[in-house]
Amino acid sequence: PRRLGPKRASNIRKLFGLEKKDDVRQFVVRRQIGDKKKTKAPKIQRLITPQLLQRKRYFKALTRKRMEAGKEMKAEYQKRVAEYRQQQKEARAAEVAKKKKEKK
Repeated sequence: PRRLGPKRASNIRKLFGLEKKDDVRQFVVRRQIGDKKKTKAPKIQRLITPQLLQRKRYFKALTRKRMEAGKEMKAEYQKRVAEYRQQQKEARAAEVAKKKKEKK
């Protein structure tokens, strides 16, 4: 027989036939240490906690915020490039006009 029980949340659910909404922490396999009064249990992996969900929301919001900031920066850059190109075009046109005038 195996000495230890499952550590992963989904495997604990499978072993005890639990639903998604059942609390896995109540069903973790504990083992007695030494004088039979103290027990130890493994740290449950892949356990969905409110902190985990909050962290997930936070990272998604951060990504969304970065994307929006990037879009704004790109638009600003395109605007500045268009202005610069227009200035260059005007300067070139003025230079050509000046050369044309001197030729006559």
